[in-house]
Amino acid sequence: MVTKMSPARDMIFFAVFAVAVLTMPVWLEPVGAGYPDLLQKFAIYGLFATGFNLLFGLTGYLSFGHAAFLGVGSYTAVWAFKLLGMNPLPAVILAIVTSGLFALGIGYVSLRRSGIYFSILTLAFAQMSYNLAYSVLTPITNGETGLRVLQSDPRILDGASTSDGPLISNLFGIEMTGWGGFYFCAVVMLIGFFIAMRIFRSPFGIMLRAVKTNQNRMNYTGLNPRPYTLAAFVISGMYAGLAGALLCITDPLAGAERMQWTASGEVVLMTILGGAGTLLGPILGAALIKYFENIFSAFNEQTLHEIFSFLPDFLEVPVVSVASLFVGEGWHLTLGVLFMLIVIFLPGGLMEGIARIGRLFKRNSSKSEPSGATAPAE
Repeated sequence: MVTKMSPARDMIFFAVFAVAVLTMPVWLEPVGAGYPDLLQKFAIYGLFATGFNLLFGLTGYLSFGHAAFLGVGSYTAVWAFKLLGMNPLPAVILAIVTSGLFALGIGYVSLRRSGIYFSILTLAFAQMSYNLAYSVLTPITNGETGLRVLQSDPRILDGASTSDGPLISNLFGIEMTGWGGFYFCAVVMLIGFFIAMRIFRSPFGIMLRAVKTNQNRMNYTGLNPRPYTLAAFVISGMYAGLAGALLCITDPLAGAERMQWTASGEVVLMTILGGAGTLLGPILGAALIKYFENIFSAFNEQTLHEIFSFLPDFLEVPVVSVASLFVGEGWHLTLGVLFMLIVIFLPGGLMEGIARIGRLFKRNSSKSEPSGATAPAE
């Protein structure tokens, strides 16, 4: 069921969300996530998941090949740096255009089928792109070594400076590393989120939901759903390309590993964990996964011994032995358990859990009202 919100409430919602994003360094510091590199990933992969959600969450078309657009956006951004200069704006624009055109070609073919056949087609295209980047397109992608910006590159717009230091993207003198990189990514993510919110509330978004609800009924009414699904696929691919460009803006290096099927599966997990078809869900899912990846993967046995040092020795050793299976290189096991629990108990993702808590508070507040009180007219 889609909740209707007035434009004024939408703007308040967006303002609160923007404040929360821009102040993440403050309120995430107590949980060890208030440093720029991790916050950049929150913003970038939140944008990636938001774009994927426009396709999967609204139309129900599950793509297993969205990492291809992430890779295309990354390679385009690095080539923009090599040819034009280290300003991130041309890289962003070219990455969006290139990934959109690439998505148009793949979507035109893949959307001739639906269901699992569509998913397999997108996976096949992504794997072909990955293998091409490693082999046939080596002159463009630099193969397994990865594509990076060199001092000898033309960079015609910034004069190809010959400094010996590392080449870092900068926007009018502000380097896109550290906090400067985070706030650039955060602003871009907020723009992408606002556009996604407008799509959700628009007649176009309603048509996409109609495709997900009953595509056959749409056909019977004389509406052709394919232009809508193709438009959603292209927009989603452009979001992925933009996320790929941001990865290179904060670290000017592009590699084919970003096109692997595991990267496509990761964005699916992010969206489902957070709540497909919701605005905030995919961003929450992306933040949760990246938090586990960066925090729990850094734990080792020494860290666990420090955490469980309050236990007696005969208990500390077995507890650390078991816990070590879920951290470090085994952090994916923790993610798998978390995903299983959410799918079983919260099929709608984290947003369903938040909605349940909200209903619980509302129910408790209504019970606390005097028995003679009457509800205000709506």
